[in-house]
Formats: sequence, structure tokens, C-alpha cells
Amino acid sequence: MPPALAAPKPRPEEWWFDAWEITSKVWSITQGSGVTVALIDSGVAAQLPDLKGVVLPGVGYDGASSEDGRVDDDDQKGGHGTSMAALIAAQGVGTGMLGIAPKSRILPISASANDYAKPIRFAVDHGAKVINMSEGVGMAYCPIDIQDAVTYAVEHDAVVIASAGNNASVDSATAPANCKGVVAVGAVDAHLNVWEMSSPGNNVMVAAPGVYVGSIGRAGTYMARLSGTSQAAALAAGVVALMRSRFPEMSAREVVQRLLATARDVGPKGWDKRTGYGAIIPYKALTAAVPKTVPNPVYDDLGSGVRGRSGQAVSEARRTGAASESRDSGLGGSGGLVIAVVVLVVGGLGAGGAVFARRRMIRKG
Repeated sequence: MPPALAAPKPRPEEWWFDAWEITSKVWSITQGSGVTVALIDSGVAAQLPDLKGVVLPGVGYDGASSEDGRVDDDDQKGGHGTSMAALIAAQGVGTGMLGIAPKSRILPISASANDYAKPIRFAVDHGAKVINMSEGVGMAYCPIDIQDAVTYAVEHDAVVIASAGNNASVDSATAPANCKGVVAVGAVDAHLNVWEMSSPGNNVMVAAPGVYVGSIGRAGTYMARLSGTSQAAALAAGVVALMRSRFPEMSAREVVQRLLATARDVGPKGWDKRTGYGAIIPYKALTAAVPKTVPNPVYDDLGSGVRGRSGQAVSEARRTGAASESRDSGLGGSGGLVIAVVVLVVGGLGAGGAVFARRRMIRKG
């Protein structure tokens, strides 16, 4: 019998794999099998070797190049949607890039800012258990139609994730991150420092790697010098895909509760506007004992009948809840953070901060 093939290894630049202990601890538990992640973005270049067999037929809205979302329309920065898809589910073929949930599948939805509500509902109706929006539109409130769509997603057991934004001077400035029921994600680096451009806000719930987080574009070339809350949100979506695969009977509400309760507190003690409840720790999210009584502020207001202009006030639960005894390790656990720093130095990655834009929509990283 021939020897078993070795598991693929991430590129050296993918420092978050070591920091999050993905190959050493997480993948022995789950790689995301059975979970569909909807990506509302610029579409995905499905023909790339890195994404072979990963991208399902989706949909294109507002003049998209393909009816099924499997063409990336981002001609400004080379393929934002493709980059986000690869962070979640790249296969280690072609450029050698790996996503953190390689056995999950991507549902691509190419859309503009006018079409958030329809894409969210499409995602839910086509089996997505995780919906990622690494983008936003410059509104300081959540439009009613988008809020209704998010509520629809939550009611149908989907976890909705969005990037917090790339403007540190503006507080809670963009939809859909400021909609009730959305997990808004800020960005941190390998040292657990907040990315200087990560937007603060009452809506921010967690943080994930977003500094020097490279990916592939629609041309199939790896781009290393990228930073943004887009990448942080995509990686958070990948972690949620792992969780949903590990706990298939667990509701979306329980998954979010677990994600918040196992985050490591960073920045000011307790909840803060830049990192929420702290940095996501995938291994703990998959293994820790989380009491069913811990607060779940993401869904606090959904049952209150409040519609529109969400994100304007933060509940007491957001400030004090969702803490647990599991915030006692580094970004990934023992040793992971040190390895990540070495990779950054050897790789020679420079400053990033790229912002992707298409039509009227802000691609946040």
C-alpha cells in the first residue's frame, strides 16, 4: 500500500495558521466539512486551481459578469471576493495557499450596495450556514431592508459576519456591520495589537488576524501586502464554518455565544470598541466548556421589535457579558504567537492597508 499523502502546508506568509494552531490542533478536529459559507462580495474566480471544487453556483446581482457569481468583477484591486474565498477555503494547489476551512464550500454572490437584502436572503434560501460580508456601505445606520434580511438569516439559523471597517476615525459608520444580529469583526496583528485603521464601534464583537494577511486575487497570484478588516471577517467566517462542522446540531445563536465566550480579551480590559470581547481563539471555540447562561449580545435586541438605525446604542450585556474562564492563552495557545512573529520577520512583509472598491460598495481590505 502506498504511503499516505502528507497534509498540505500553508504558505510561509500565512502566519495565522501557526498563531491559531490550525494544522497542529484544529484540523484534527474539523476542516469545515458539510458547511456552506456564502460570500457576498465581488464574485469569485472559481476556475483558479487554488479554488478547484470549492465554489458552488451562486448568483450575480446588479450587472454582475456572471449569473452564478463564479466570475470576480473587482477590476480595481484584482479580485476582492476571490481573496476572501481563498482565506476561507483555498486548497493548497496553484499558489500553495490554504484556507482555514478547506473542506467547506463557498456560495458566491456578486452584489452591489443596493442589493444587500436580496443576497442575504438568497444565501439563506440556498443552504448557507455562514454569511460573510467583508464590505460595507457608508451609512451610520442599518437600512430597514437589510435589517429585515439579517433577522431572516438569524431566524433561519445562519451566522452573519461583517467587517467592522477600515476607518479608525469613524465610530460604527457602516452597514451591514452595524445591523443587529451581525457579528462585526475588527482586525489585530500577530502580537494581538489592534490594527491602527480598524474602525471602532458599539457593534464590534470580536477581532481576528487582519494585518499582513495576504491572499490570491482573480489572476491567481498571491498578494502578500494586504491589511484590513475584510481579511479579519473572512477568517472569522472560516472559524465559524469550522464550528458549525464540529457542532452540526448547535444553533447559530449558540455558535455565536461560544465564539464570544472563548475569545481572548485584548486591548482595554473587558469589551471595547476596537476588539469587542477579544481575539478569536479557534481551538477554544471548538473545545472549551461554555455555560449556556453566558450572554449573547449579538442577538440581544432582535426580539425587541427595534428596526433600522441599529448599532446606535450598546446594551449593558455588550459591555459586561460574554466573558468566560477560557481567556487564558495567546492568540492560538502555547507557542503559536511566537512562531507567527518569526514568520513575519523572515517573510519581510511590508505595510499594507489596501482598500478594495467596486461600484458603490466599500471592500474593507
